Amino acid sequence: MRKQAAKKLPLAPDPRFQDKLVTRFVNNIMEQGKKSIAYKIFYDAVDRVSAQTNENGYEIWKKALSNVTPAVEVRSRRIGGATFQIPAEVRADRKVSLSIKWLVRYAGERNGKSMAEKLANEIIAASKGEGAAFKKKEDTHRMAEANKAFSHFKV
Repeated sequence: MRKQAAKKLPLAPDPRFQDKLVTRFVNNIMEQGKKSIAYKIFYDAVDRVSAQTNENGYEIWKKALSNVTPAVEVRSRRIGGATFQIPAEVRADRKVSLSIKWLVRYAGERNGKSMAEKLANEIIAASKGEGAAFKKKEDTHRMAEANKAFSHFKV
């Protein structure tokens, strides 16, 4: 690499919770640059979570996010003509990125009327240790466990 790595732009905290993590989450929900709609979806989903569980929706969302955060993943590495899946620790920023992406993706794949409803249901499921996003984390960990024999190769 010749040039210096691109600088990360500082994120502005969201208006309601003053949390930069919420802004990151909303940026992942956003399509075609429509951030106000993405905020509306997120806040509506948090309100729905609060109504359904009678607890703080924001806290449940944080718990859901931590429940789907992976600790290890497998990375492909070619060694002598064969490709091995080598387990590796996940960097801190990538952990957050993966968990956000999985929550948003699997919420979108759920069946429901609005994205807010689907996201609320996925958040509730993930906070209980259920749902597709949580299953994805479990599968990732299972893959790493199954390929533990190749961990000496390192990535």
